[in-house]
Amino acid sequence: MNKSQSPSNPSDEKIREILGAMKCVAVVGVSAKPDRASHGIARFLVGQGFDVVGVNPVLKEEVLGIKVYESLTDVPGSIDVVNVFRRSETVPPVVDGAIAIKAKVVWMQEEVVHEEAAAKARDAGLEVIQDRCLYKEWLRLMNG
Repeated sequence: MNKSQSPSNPSDEKIREILGAMKCVAVVGVSAKPDRASHGIARFLVGQGFDVVGVNPVLKEEVLGIKVYESLTDVPGSIDVVNVFRRSETVPPVVDGAIAIKAKVVWMQEEVVHEEAAAKARDAGLEVIQDRCLYKEWLRLMNG
């Protein structure tokens, strides 16, 4: 089964809708290192004009001019998409945070999959995307 047929991801139409509606994105696992994927995605989102916040308990400085918080529950205001750049086994507490702040979407980057956490998020009313790159999906679905 390829990714587009995965039962754990919404249709391209739904992903396009999510991308088109999102305004604020939390990048969980954001890095200050320019060569890291999370840094590149944050830079892309800022460049596209989105409100972006970082979540990383070990970073104490801003990244790309965006504020970095210790946890999702520390972020003021509402978050549409929680973009996860963490190892799969660390996803459950991120999902708990996303549910607590009433985010709309949990988006796990490539190679990040946690079916139990995904099911919990869906049961709480969140959309879930797993093992997909937000940037690549943006290019594929929004620039076509």
